[in-house]
Amino acid sequence: MKHLLFVILMITGIQAGAQNAYDISTDEKTGQLIFRGPLSFDDLRQEPKFSWFDENLTGYTPEYHDMRYLADNLPQYSLVVFMGTWCDDSHYLIPKLYSLLNKMHFPVPRLTMYGVDRDKNALGAERERYNITKVPTIILFRDNKEVGRITESVIKSLESDLAGIIRQDIMDQNK
Repeated sequence: MKHLLFVILMITGIQAGAQNAYDISTDEKTGQLIFRGPLSFDDLRQEPKFSWFDENLTGYTPEYHDMRYLADNLPQYSLVVFMGTWCDDSHYLIPKLYSLLNKMHFPVPRLTMYGVDRDKNALGAERERYNITKVPTIILFRDNKEVGRITESVIKSLESDLAGIIRQDIMDQNK
């Protein structure tokens, strides 16, 4: 019995100590939740008020050729992503990014994602550091150097635009 009580207290203590790395507020205009700070895809998927996440996964199938190219090349890059939980463009693009990265088994440690408020502020100086003016913004880095970004929307498709950035970077490296 003492052992069971100890286990219950340990679990309760662990859960009480677990805190979000992000700040949660409510948009005064729309009543939507705003997550501000470092996020994971799981944080977005687990929030019941973010039904847009799973809804925007429905029907998305990345183009096979570009996805294979990304599976071979994207793991050599790191991604820094800025999104707004209040932003329709983020609602559309971020679930697709999740699907794409998940399908190609992209290494999670190579992805950093931040939620921002309407002023594009996370919890620190990330807006200034990465020059964020619109969301979503997906920035690709190779060897800690920015090689390209997708800002607000895609030109052709998410996988095609990411593959295009990498192809251009590889061409630039070979000059």
